[in-house]
Amino acid sequence: MERRRFIKQAGAAVAVAGVGSGLLAACASPTSKQEKDQTTENQETNTTMEDNEVIAHYVLFWLNDGLSEQEINDFSGFFEELKGIPGIKSLHYGRAAATHPRDVVDNSFTYNLLVFFDGMDEINAYETHPVHLAAIDKYSKFWNKVVVHDSVVKQAVV
Repeated sequence: MERRRFIKQAGAAVAVAGVGSGLLAACASPTSKQEKDQTTENQETNTTMEDNEVIAHYVLFWLNDGLSEQEINDFSGFFEELKGIPGIKSLHYGRAAATHPRDVVDNSFTYNLLVFFDGMDEINAYETHPVHLAAIDKYSKFWNKVVVHDSVVKQAVV
């Protein structure tokens, strides 16, 4: 039941974020016809992202105590199942790194997931996609905590 509440809350947060961006755009009061047309287009696509921006979906998983190393490794099947969902630009996952301990480093999680999407439409579809929901249903018994961070990030070529 806790998992279902988490999924519903996450969906509601995305919906609220989408409504909020529409309200902000509406409050901008464009003055020219071109600005009004652009504002309408942005509201319809629910995004004002620039060409070099993507959505980064970063998730931390804390797996249950007492799992065997094999069970922990098998959990990676969760991420493998997600790879087939349309709209994913790239998907990366892994275990916490054994970096030097510092006050700002938190390596207490077991796995992390980093997924990039081109825009809000793609991440919104991902969140409710049957493959995503089935993977959550199948693998949620392995975790005791999940934290999600969604951000609009600029792509910088190095």
